[in-house]
Amino acid sequence: MTAEPELLIQARTGDQLAFRKLVEKHEQQVRATVLGMLGDCPEAMDVAQEVFIRFYKSMAQFKGDSSLGTYLTRIAINLSLNELKKRKRTTWLTFFKGNEEKEIQIEDTHSNPDRSDTREMVNKALQLLEPDFRTVVVLRMIDGYSVKETAVMLNLPEGTVASRLARGQKKLKQILEKWM
Repeated sequence: MTAEPELLIQARTGDQLAFRKLVEKHEQQVRATVLGMLGDCPEAMDVAQEVFIRFYKSMAQFKGDSSLGTYLTRIAINLSLNELKKRKRTTWLTFFKGNEEKEIQIEDTHSNPDRSDTREMVNKALQLLEPDFRTVVVLRMIDGYSVKETAVMLNLPEGTVASRLARGQKKLKQILEKWM
């Protein structure tokens, strides 16, 4: 098996097989990050795919200051946050459009999710967290990054990461307790 640095060199020279191996090595991690941020929705798979498209286009700029997995996770977080902002704009526009038509449909995200699937319930609860908390919870609790690694990825002080994690976990626990 070819080492990751060698695969990266080969991919930079246009070797599609080498790039495919890099994608295969990191796709599960990227998918987990995006699903943690966006939930199981059609946009999540699009965002996960976009991570690798962005990486392909910017491969030459990757300096190797961090691991490739960390670099891809950072791209996944940024694209997920962009998608969340886009959702907010869409919801806002839909609200006004619906208001003009006197027909407003609001999905009740606080209703009891299916209790038989714990993972689904946690994913739904994650979607109710503010993006700042959700990002830290996903990186620390789902992706398994340390406080220091998370702080570097998000360009935040370690204390802020620890604080957001504690508050995010508390809010997540409150949401889950309501559903139980």
